[in-house]
Amino acid sequence: METTSGAVAQAPAAEGGQQVPSARRTVDGYLQAPFPWYGLDEAFTGPRWLMQVGTSADGAVEHGSIGHGDEPSVKNEAGSTSEPKEKFAVVVTVAANPSRRSADGTGLLEATSVSSAAWLAGVGLLSFTWPGQMDHSLRDDWLDQQTETAWVLADDLEGPDWSTLSLPVDGVPTPFHYRESEFGWVLAGSTQEGVHLGAYGRGMSAYGLGFAMIKDISAYA
Repeated sequence: METTSGAVAQAPAAEGGQQVPSARRTVDGYLQAPFPWYGLDEAFTGPRWLMQVGTSADGAVEHGSIGHGDEPSVKNEAGSTSEPKEKFAVVVTVAANPSRRSADGTGLLEATSVSSAAWLAGVGLLSFTWPGQMDHSLRDDWLDQQTETAWVLADDLEGPDWSTLSLPVDGVPTPFHYRESEFGWVLAGSTQEGVHLGAYGRGMSAYGLGFAMIKDISAYA
């Protein structure tokens, strides 16, 4: 799936591992999307917040993320017991687009799929992860390697690294591909509303989650 470079990092990190608050908080991009946005259903009563949208090469909004729970910062001491782990879940909505020509007719945009949602969710989880004992200068190399691994895993949803999990989407039981890692969990599936869903989280169990269409995304502004 072809997206702008800024779309990959769901919430960029600043020096010292702190999240940049200005990277989100705007609803403008979400309002430009020609597809519905999804978040956790009403059973989740905690905080909800906007993250970022991603666009295709021709500027069309293709995907975006909604956060739930604690706002995560980059963890540079994975597994450390010196501080409580944040509990969050992020829902990624991806437009279900076929392969098509770009708006200027000069190129071909790749089709989106459940694998697209799985990859975006996997990379999103990585953006809040930094293994303990790793030198700051090595994180970019580690992130590149793990991003490639996330793509390989997303491209093989029927492989042994994934299991199947049924969760409600707009009240309808829906199958999802699900995997866990030392950094958190990732899942991906499709809806009846023409979008694919990805999700990732840490500290919140995926097994009790449900998803629902957001009726008014402007309420998140």
